[in-house]
Amino acid sequence: MGAIDLPASAVETGMPLEWGIERTMTDFEATMWRLEADPRLRSPVAAVEVLDRTPDWDRFLAAHEWATRVLPRARMRVVDTPLHLGNPVWAVDPNFDLSFHVRRQHLPSPATFDQALQVCQAVVSEPFDPARPPWQALLVEGMQGGPAVYLIKTHHSLTDGLGGMQMLALLHSRRRRHNPHKWQCEPPAGEPIGPWGALSEQVTRGARAAPTRLVATALRAPRTLALATHPASAAAAIRWLRSLNHLLAPPTCPPSPLLRGRSLSYRFSVLETTVDALKRAGKAGGGSLNDAYVAALLGGFRRYHEALGCPIGQVPMAMPVSMRTGGNPMGGNRFSGARFAAPVDIEDPAERIAAIREIILSVRHEPALDALQMLAPALSRIPTPLFTDWYASQSTRLDLQASNFRGIPVPVYVAGARIERMFPFGPLPGCAVMVVLASHCGVCCIGINADPAAVTEPDLFLHCMQAGLDEVLRLGGGTAPRSLTAWRKAWEESS
Repeated sequence: MGAIDLPASAVETGMPLEWGIERTMTDFEATMWRLEADPRLRSPVAAVEVLDRTPDWDRFLAAHEWATRVLPRARMRVVDTPLHLGNPVWAVDPNFDLSFHVRRQHLPSPATFDQALQVCQAVVSEPFDPARPPWQALLVEGMQGGPAVYLIKTHHSLTDGLGGMQMLALLHSRRRRHNPHKWQCEPPAGEPIGPWGALSEQVTRGARAAPTRLVATALRAPRTLALATHPASAAAAIRWLRSLNHLLAPPTCPPSPLLRGRSLSYRFSVLETTVDALKRAGKAGGGSLNDAYVAALLGGFRRYHEALGCPIGQVPMAMPVSMRTGGNPMGGNRFSGARFAAPVDIEDPAERIAAIREIILSVRHEPALDALQMLAPALSRIPTPLFTDWYASQSTRLDLQASNFRGIPVPVYVAGARIERMFPFGPLPGCAVMVVLASHCGVCCIGINADPAAVTEPDLFLHCMQAGLDEVLRLGGGTAPRSLTAWRKAWEESS
């Protein structure tokens, strides 16, 4: 499970927020932003939080107004350069309007969590307005005095999963009561900068930094030459190139014939278990929590294909790998990715965990694992139509993408409402199914985003995924929560 130390809440500490402070997108982030030109490759990331009560709307709005003041990035839009001569920059939107970004929707009673989830999936599937900061929040209400759902949606170029958790940890309170003494500041001044201004800014900054870079290069030159001519360095370079070829090659198995369809729609569903139960299952199979998690997903895929009379042996799968360290600044994107053929036809869950562990350990030790970041400068300069067509040709061959990371381990609140669950949902950049796991207060919250054109029997698919999770958990002597969990029972009973 991806892990990084989470910051203290700014609501309590009263500290300025140094999250997302880079002015210019990295080459990698610029590529993600420009992929938005192809509707198939949109990359919104979302968190669906289950609240124990419906917060007061005025307090809810005030909390977001405060957040956009202490977190300047929340008021920034993306300004791209002409002809992509430079990378997009973040600039404070001179026309920032909180009411555009923070909305509410009241469902007719009796409302269910599944209905709220359908509202969320529709909002997340909508494209961002490129002229505004790329985020949106929605409060879904429905029961008098009952629970509510809070959706936070951002563009992936803004941050990755761990960076998003850092942001939520900063902005969520650690107590239910209002804190009238929290740190306050004026909103950042608007920046009416255009494409040419963004380019000029980068050229000026680059010219200022050029002497420093030249001196640093000159000082490194003797050591670099010595290393380059050493036999060990040549051997390492060969290993790296072989690793790069392995990482760039598509998985060795064909896509599932059942999951060929693609659309621009999303379908959300959720599963959950406890962190301890999934850890015990992983240990029983000789692996980790992550190995047990992936094994559970593959067990669900096997059942779904067998139920529809189309058994398969492997599925092409991708998994992001966090490249973050404790010394990295908060926010931004620091991950790489790996693709591989994932075993589906191993019926014994312990054997499946062992097989997954061997594959993932091999991937994590690839010398060229960070190649995605290294190749980003070249990729970001490829004409957008050519790059999107190539990327789509690769991503549509994937049946499953799966990610997981550590969430917030302590109770947190928004506008006086306690967050009971925090379900993460990743984008579908051409693949059939994206599954993301984030822990929250000891619970593994699993968000499933499936393309309905690929997964044509969604109820059966969710049933199979639940069975796959149960099967793995039984290795550790437990099962996933059955039927409705406590928060979901409260939701249903209140309606």
